[in-house]
Amino acid sequence: MSDVTTRWNELADVKDTLGARGWFPGTSGNLSIKVSDSPLQFLVTASGKDKYKRTDEDFLLVDANSRPVHDTHLKPSAETLLHQKVYELTDAGCSLHVHTVSNNVISELYAKQGEITFQGQELIKAFNLWDEDAILRIPIIENPAHIPDLAEQLAGRIEEGIYGILIRNHGITAWGRNAFEAKKHLEAFEFLFETHLALRLHTQGGISHGNNHNQRYSGSY
Repeated sequence: MSDVTTRWNELADVKDTLGARGWFPGTSGNLSIKVSDSPLQFLVTASGKDKYKRTDEDFLLVDANSRPVHDTHLKPSAETLLHQKVYELTDAGCSLHVHTVSNNVISELYAKQGEITFQGQELIKAFNLWDEDAILRIPIIENPAHIPDLAEQLAGRIEEGIYGILIRNHGITAWGRNAFEAKKHLEAFEFLFETHLALRLHTQGGISHGNNHNQRYSGSY
């Protein structure tokens, strides 16, 4: 079995899992997995496909400039450049971008702070953070319509210890060294977001736009 076929199947399995959770509304979202480092080549979701179905045209192979490696009628996702930046700047082997209600609400609530942090939550261990005072940071960037500008914003917030970036009112891009780790990180992010919103609703009697009372979530109320 070729590397392309192996990676294809891994990414398709991830897509099936995330699709079962309803994380691809309206054909949104895009996924990728690295096939080779030198030259950089990675599989990425084809544009406009129903990601709740599994077909032979779900992904295509692109190069270090996000262009198809082979002649094809398929078009790479419009946001392929985001995945390219992740591979250029990290040791990631897989990058996942999904749109959920929770990550959209979190990105709006904490946009002015430019990030949300979590401390004292069990799920930050998914990011190999084991110390009691460890803090998980997720940057939040704006959402310009011009994809190269968006990609540059994302690239500017990638640094050591960052495993995902929220795009305001758009979604989250998360990554890991392989498909398993990328999915683990994404699942942990979404759990933390959902838990935070549920606790915020319970303790503050509702979520109001622009409420900065809890700018840094420490996991205790």
